Amino acid sequence: MKNLILIRHSKSSWELPVNDIERPLSKRGIHDAHLISSNIQSLLPKSFIVWSSNAKRAKESAIIYSQNLMIPFENVIIKDDLYTFDEKRLEEIIKKCENRYDNLILFGHNEAITNFVNKFGSLLIDNVPTSGFVSMQFDIDDWMNLKKGKTIETVFPSHYKNEQHNTKQIH
Repeated sequence: MKNLILIRHSKSSWELPVNDIERPLSKRGIHDAHLISSNIQSLLPKSFIVWSSNAKRAKESAIIYSQNLMIPFENVIIKDDLYTFDEKRLEEIIKKCENRYDNLILFGHNEAITNFVNKFGSLLIDNVPTSGFVSMQFDIDDWMNLKKGKTIETVFPSHYKNEQHNTKQIH
């Protein structure tokens, strides 16, 4: 059994004239990263490996999550090839995970995350929002054999911001 948690980086700022890869988090992005990371502890496996895109907004998201979840940031592996918006490329990268790790947490980017979740998960999601958390489970023993799995949980900022309307959709 393999478990994958995909986390879309938090909302980035467009205020600075920098290259896309250098865009930092916005104030809302920082808030949402704290909001989600402080509400997912019980959803995490006991042991895992953490990968992050090398984009500034993904690394900053991973830093906030690692602080709130007591994961030493030096344990987060920054992977240049995770700076991708293509789900096929994301799939190739995930398949390279060492099999000694049954649980992978990955900070990445959209379109890749939403398209990957819809291809390999059991729940159709129109758009995994910034700071979105999607936990998936696969009945495989080897990451190279990645196939359709099951969407276990989704946690999005809107689940908390619209709580008075009871719009939580945790599966």
